[in-house]
Amino acid sequence: MSTLSVVIPAYNEEDGIAQIIERVLPIRSSLSDVGVDGLELIVVDDGSRDLTADIASQYPEVLLLRHTVNQGYGAALKTGFGQACGDLLGFLDADGTYPPEHFANLCEVALRDDVDLVVGSRMSGAESEMPLVRRIGNLAFANLASLLGNQRVHDSASGMRVIRREALSRLYPLPDGLNFTPVMSIRALHEEIKWREVPIPYKERVGRSKLSVVRDGMRFLETILWTALCYNPVRILGGVGLGLAAITALIGMVILALRLTGIDELGPWGIAGVFVASLCAFAGITLFALGTTSNYLVSLFHKNPIRQGLFGRPLLRRPLERHFGWLGVGIALIGLVTGIVSLSLGLGGWAVERLWFYLLGAAMCLILGMQLTVFGVMTRVLAELSQRELEIDRDLVGKPCELRTPAVVETGSGD
Repeated sequence: MSTLSVVIPAYNEEDGIAQIIERVLPIRSSLSDVGVDGLELIVVDDGSRDLTADIASQYPEVLLLRHTVNQGYGAALKTGFGQACGDLLGFLDADGTYPPEHFANLCEVALRDDVDLVVGSRMSGAESEMPLVRRIGNLAFANLASLLGNQRVHDSASGMRVIRREALSRLYPLPDGLNFTPVMSIRALHEEIKWREVPIPYKERVGRSKLSVVRDGMRFLETILWTALCYNPVRILGGVGLGLAAITALIGMVILALRLTGIDELGPWGIAGVFVASLCAFAGITLFALGTTSNYLVSLFHKNPIRQGLFGRPLLRRPLERHFGWLGVGIALIGLVTGIVSLSLGLGGWAVERLWFYLLGAAMCLILGMQLTVFGVMTRVLAELSQRELEIDRDLVGKPCELRTPAVVETGSGD
C-alpha cells in the first residue's frame, strides 16, 4: 500500500487556498485507481498576514502547520516533508496554477516505472497559460540544466512533483527560497536519481505573483551554477576555459597570418588583440585545469568515482588531466627553445620589431607549461587519494571467516 502526502506551501493566499484544498481532497478515487490507497494533505502557512491559516483550519481533513514568520517557499516545503507520513511526497502551489487532478498520473509513473522523482512539466506540450517572459526564462533554465546535467530537461523549475521518501535524503540540502525546485532538479541529475517528466496543463495564478522575474531569475541562475559546481566543476570551468582558449587560438591565427604576409606592424588593434589573446590563454588554461582538479576534490568529498570528460564521457583513453604533466613539460620546452632562438637572432642583429611576438609567445609557453605541470602533479596526488578507500575496501574487507582445519592454501602461481 502506498500513501501520497501532498504539501501545499502558502503565504498570503487567502483568495485561492480554499479552492486548491477543495481540488486536492477529491483526488482520492483517482489515486486509488493507480495503486495509491491513502492521501494526506498538509498546508504549511508560511507566516501569512491574511486569513490563509484561518481558512485552511476549517477543513478537518487538512493538517495545518504554521510558521510564525515568513521563512520562504522551500522552508515551508521542508517543514511539510518533515511531518508527512506518506511513502510518496507530492507538492504544488496554493495559487491554482498547477492541476492536482494530475497527481494520479505522476504517481502512476512513479509506481509503474519505479521512478524516484516525477516532475509535472509545463513545457512539454500541454496547454499552458504561462506568461511569455516566464516561458522564455524557464526555457533558458531548462536548457542550462540539460547542458550541466548531460540529460534533457524540459522544466527545471516546475512546482508540482512527486518524490519517493527514500530518495529525499539524496536531494538534500535544498534552499529555503523559490530556487528550491531548480536546485532539486540539478541535484537529481547529478545524484543520478531516476526521474521522469509528465506533461501537465498550467493556468494563470489566482492573485498577485510573488515571483520577481529579474531578482528570482538571477537567484535561479546563481544556485543552478553553484550546485552544478559542487558535483562536476569541469563542466562549467572547463567549458569557459575551452571558450577562452578558442579565442586565443583565433587571435593567434589572425596575427600569424598577418606576419606571414609581411605585415610587421600591428597597430593599436593588433596590440590589443595580442593582449586579449595572452589574457585568455592564461585564464583559459587556469580555469580548465582548476575544473579538472576540482573534480578530484569533489570525488573525495562525495566518495564517488571521478566524473570524467567535459561532455559527460572520456575524450581520450586516459582522462585529459592525466596528460597535464607531459603536456606542461612539452609546452615549456617549446617556449624555452623559441625564446633561446629569438634571443640568439636578436643578438645576431635582427630588429626587435621582428622578434617581440615570438619572445612573447615563448614567455607564454613557459608560464603555461609550468602551470600545467603543477596541475598535473596535483591531479596525480588527488587521484591516488581518491583511490585509497576503494583499494582499502578491496584488499582488507573480506568475508567473515570460520574456524577451519589448518591446511595449505594456495594464493598464487608463483615459482
